[in-house]
Formats: sequence, structure tokens, C-alpha cells
Amino acid sequence: MRQLMLPFAPMVLLGACAGGLPGPVVPVALQPVDAGRVHAWNAPMHPTERRLLRFKWQFLDERGATAGGSGSAQIAAPDSLRFDYRGPLGSGRGAAVVVDDSALWAQPEDQVKKLVPNYPLLWAMLGVTRAPQRGDVLSGIDNAELTAWRYVHGADTVDYARSKGKSPQLVADVREGGKRVGRVVTTFDAQGHPIKSQLDVPSGPVRLTLKFTLVSLPKSFDPEIWHAPRDN
Repeated sequence: MRQLMLPFAPMVLLGACAGGLPGPVVPVALQPVDAGRVHAWNAPMHPTERRLLRFKWQFLDERGATAGGSGSAQIAAPDSLRFDYRGPLGSGRGAAVVVDDSALWAQPEDQVKKLVPNYPLLWAMLGVTRAPQRGDVLSGIDNAELTAWRYVHGADTVDYARSKGKSPQLVADVREGGKRVGRVVTTFDAQGHPIKSQLDVPSGPVRLTLKFTLVSLPKSFDPEIWHAPRDN
């Protein structure tokens, strides 16, 4: 289930710590909208080409211990992603291939799940929003300061909000069964490339931060990247 709910108030959210996330801040006056309008809001956040992102990551766990390293994300439009991470000197390696909001494989699965507990949240960390599912109830708002939209499917909710201005941000907040899974805040540069992203998961609480060091548009990817490593 990939629902996410995204409240939006960048200054408040960025000041929140991993165990004390604020409540929903998407404007309460959301209006019903049709799928066409939601598609238009999603379009700027959807890749239309191959994209390679390299980043430095830091993970803060519930005990206050930190770990970090480097990683990369290879995105093939419209919906495929290869995510890799490694610790210092190549230790603590992990990888996953995600199509839409489901993993084809993840190795080691438990460690990947600990780092990123929800794949729509992973997409949001890379600056990508997801399309609604069939049967979602859609609502949203668009004004001079932000665009916010919501998907509701039973007790699951997905909210996105994108601020406007010189340093735009995307906020994504996911709830499943009425319980928050996590919240992402991603900041972009003037070209729309992600600069930094932060995921807070209240159940730990834990925090994952990505600082992007490279965004490029390669002409092709090695087909082998989509296959699970044979030595695992």
C-alpha cells in the first residue's frame, strides 16, 4: 500500500525532530479535484528521461547513533528506480530496484527497509511524486504560495505539497491505516534538481538525510543494474 499524506509548512517541518513531527499542515480547505488537474500538478515532478543522482547519506537511529556513507539513484522514466547505498570504505552495502511503488528486489531486504520503510517516501526523497491509484479520492489547492494535493484510499492518505519561490520544497507525508509512516522534505535548486532531502520516521524515531552531490542525464544505463546481485 503506497498511500502518503503530505502536510505543508516548510519552516515548521524543517524545525521538527524525528520523534516530534508536527501534525498535518496541508490547508484544510482542500477542494475536490479531477484526475486531470492532479496529473498537471504531478507532471513537473515526474522524470521524462534517464536521471542519475549521487548523494551522501546520514542515518540517525532511535538511540541517537549515526551512520553514513554515499549512494546513488538511477531513474528510468517513467517509473523505474535502482537505489544503492554503501557505508565508509564500501561497508554496509545495500541496493533495491523499485518499479512504481513496489520493490522487484531489495538486498539485504531488512536493512533497506530500515533505511527507507516506504518506497513512495523514497521517490519523494529523490524529488519525484507518484500518481494516484485507481479508486483514490482526490482533493487539492493551488495558490500563489503552494500547490497541495491529497489522495485518500480508505484509511490510507497521501498528501503532497510543493512550495513556490526561489528555494522550492516538496513535502510528502505518508499514512497507512491512519498511522503516519513518515514525512519527507526535499529542497530544490533553481533548475529543479534536489539539493537535500530529509525523511523522518516517527515509529523509531529515525531520520535519514540525503545531500545530493551530482545530478546528470545519462544517455543509457547498463541493463544489468535491474538484476539482483548474483553473489547475495
